[in-house]
Amino acid sequence: MSTNRGKANIIRLFNVTKRYGGKLALNNITLDIEPGEFIFISGPSGAGKSTLLKILYLAERVSEGQIVIDGINLARISSQRLPFLRRRFGMVFQDFKLIPNRTVFENVALVLKVAGKNPSYIKKKVMHVLRVTGMEKKANHLPPTLSGGEQQRVAVARAVVGEPSIILADEPTGSLDSESARRVLNLLLGYHQNGATILIASHNIAQMDCFSRGRNISLEDGKLKRISTILC
Repeated sequence: MSTNRGKANIIRLFNVTKRYGGKLALNNITLDIEPGEFIFISGPSGAGKSTLLKILYLAERVSEGQIVIDGINLARISSQRLPFLRRRFGMVFQDFKLIPNRTVFENVALVLKVAGKNPSYIKKKVMHVLRVTGMEKKANHLPPTLSGGEQQRVAVARAVVGEPSIILADEPTGSLDSESARRVLNLLLGYHQNGATILIASHNIAQMDCFSRGRNISLEDGKLKRISTILC
């Protein structure tokens, strides 16, 4: 199924297949995503949603096919350039992946430290992002002392602090109550309105009612089943 819509695309997948041993996790996926799109990737458990995000983030390599991100063919990227490409991404994990013995501030600041930013910039930028996500008052707290919703907001802050052009979120509300889930989704929507391309993997199609514009990419057994426009 081709999805080329005739405009410049920030992400392009050509006949992408991913195998784990003899099991097909993704099967011949061809997909185009334009800059600034809001995409829901839906499907049941085991459909390939998380695998799709992992190969975009280069946490996994494809078995067959090609991926082009912002004009860069991932099959040809050198190991030296890989960290610079990853800085274009912000990743929100389902299980947060916060460092438990580092404060909220330190968890978010780590992204900018790795990028070589100076301390004064880091402090200003991190506190700004924590204010936006409603976590400024918890800057000196350790992640284990926070609720699940608070930890996920810290994970969003960490994902966006480097001002990535693409934000990937893997089941970001899967373990949250409805109020916390809506708050996290609204945070992501805010960054989308500022120009970021957002891809959210979720088995909960009802969450898409929050958004008036976007597309739902439905996977089933690793195959691209359907692409539809989100209408509220």
